[in-house]
Formats: sequence, structure tokens, C-alpha cells
Amino acid sequence: MPSAAPPVPSAAPPGSQGPGTWPGAPAPQGPGAWHGGVPAPPPPPSRSLPRRLLPPVATLAGVVAAFVYVGAVDPNEPGHYPVCPLLRFTGVYCPGCGGLRSAHAFAHGDLPAALGANALAVVGYGIFAVVMAVWLVRAVRAVPMRLAVSPVLWWGVGAVLALFTLVRNLPFGSALAP
Repeated sequence: MPSAAPPVPSAAPPGSQGPGTWPGAPAPQGPGAWHGGVPAPPPPPSRSLPRRLLPPVATLAGVVAAFVYVGAVDPNEPGHYPVCPLLRFTGVYCPGCGGLRSAHAFAHGDLPAALGANALAVVGYGIFAVVMAVWLVRAVRAVPMRLAVSPVLWWGVGAVLALFTLVRNLPFGSALAP
């Protein structure tokens, strides 16, 4: 039985991994790696730190401004905010019913009242805080933030919202009603 000889480096055709390599060999890595006999271009220049921080800080500022407004203008007093149309016309609590009262209580540091008004909104505040922290850290480190949400996750979120809506409108789920 003949033994297999090791591959011998040969001149590669244009468009392959380059001279001196053979099929299956690892490709050169790093900013100065050669591809097809031509050095790889340098990475694009990174934006400055203030420019990278602008989108997450502006988003955070907008959300903080909304919480400041809801904290200052009490949604428990009628006339300041519109009434939920689903609740008004059908008497059914939607997943967002109690969200403003929850945000008002959360802005005042009253977590039990916030959970009582809309527990799902409080969970959303936590998820938002985690996403913002990750976004800020990635912006400081010059790593782009990309959120690729799969359809399965969207269906899961929809199922949680539907289940929350159903349970809070049934007699045994009255603790979830605002």
C-alpha cells in the first residue's frame, strides 16, 4: 500500500490563496495578510469615541426624558394622557394597560406599585437596561452593535404578550390587572 506524500507547495493560480500555499492550508490572518499575492487593505479608520457614543447616549437621553415627564405628570390624574381605546370600547386590558402608571411608579422608585400596574413593563425596563449597557460598552470598545432577532424570538414575544393579556383579563389573573 503506497503512503500518501505530504502536499508540496506550488504556484497557485490567480484568485487562489496565494503563492506558496496548497489547498486546505490555513489562510493567512491579520491586517498584513496576503491574499492572492496582494496585501489586505488596512481596516477602516475607527470613528472617534464621542461619535460612537452619540447613538446610544441619545437613545438613553430620550428614554430618560420620557421617564422624567411621566414621573412629573401623574397618569393617575385624569386628563393628562389618552385612555387606552381597547379598554375604553371593550373593557379588555391590553398588554400595555397600566404602563404609564408603572413608569410613573418606577420613576419614583416604587417597585411594588410599578409591578402592580404592569409587571411586563417592569420586565421590559430591565431588558432595556441590559441592552443599553451592552450597547454602551460596545460603543466604547468600537464594536458595532447589531441586533439580529430571529422570527422564533418574535413569535415567542408575541406568545408572551398574548398569554399575559389573556391571564390578566381572567378572574384568577386579576393580580396582573392594573
